[in-house]
Amino acid sequence: MGTEAELLQGRILRGVGGFYYVETEEGAIYSCRARGSFRKDDIKPLPGDRVRFIITHEEDREGSLQSIETRTSALIRPAVANVDQALLFFAMRDPDPSLPLVDRYLLLLQRQKLPAILVFNKQDIASGEDREALRNAYGSSGHPLFFVSVRSGEGMELLGEVLSGRTTVLAGPSGAGKSSLINRICPLADAETGELSRKLARGKNTTRHSELFRVGEDGDSWLVDTPGFTALDLPDLEPTDAAADYREFDPYLGTCRFASCLHMEEPDCAVRDAVAQGTIPVVRYENYRLIVQEIREKQMRRYK
Repeated sequence: MGTEAELLQGRILRGVGGFYYVETEEGAIYSCRARGSFRKDDIKPLPGDRVRFIITHEEDREGSLQSIETRTSALIRPAVANVDQALLFFAMRDPDPSLPLVDRYLLLLQRQKLPAILVFNKQDIASGEDREALRNAYGSSGHPLFFVSVRSGEGMELLGEVLSGRTTVLAGPSGAGKSSLINRICPLADAETGELSRKLARGKNTTRHSELFRVGEDGDSWLVDTPGFTALDLPDLEPTDAAADYREFDPYLGTCRFASCLHMEEPDCAVRDAVAQGTIPVVRYENYRLIVQEIREKQMRRYK
């Protein structure tokens, strides 16, 4: 039985059914329950939490969570702690990227105040025109933009540099190659998944929970797989909130004829003038219009 003097440090890789799977600095994984005071104090451990725990059964690698270290951040959706940035992962081809969906992801991430890296995969099967169109659409968005091929390795070294030393949450639609990305840049993923699966007595894909994987062989670089990061209902926003998240609009905000301009149909709108002149990408503006319209419709349903 462990004692207070035997407190160990670790990080929660995954939480399922009241068990928290904690990896120590030495790489051992323990399945831990949270002590009763957590529920009493309304504290819920999250994947990504750095914790202290005691061993309750060494042979079965079981333990008890004793405390959670101060979090640098905590996301609501997905529920994960101590994340530094998000990697928004789409394919360039097969399937073609849905740019309205890209913008919805970016809006959701900015609402959670999480820096976003925009990555388009499958460059090996895309054309130069595909790449140029995406660069024209998002090159001025204020988000780092990468074109990679997980299969061939093209662009992966540069991507690895922005992941180094950080905990990055992975988001994007199915079919983009997220699993292939994890398998390529997280060499311990299969081993970690295998050990967790044995502890859970079932396969990895039977549950859908956030899970941390170490990037590279060692160090403090992590990728968080978040199958739950697909519910993209917009948060409660005002139409004016959407424009603030389109950084291409920033130079023109406050210069329209009307202070309350939504950049939709109003006359003398500086944002729409910039779109007409090619300064703001048309595709980004059209996606903005879709989002504003959705916000309006959501408000109308709420007030009926």
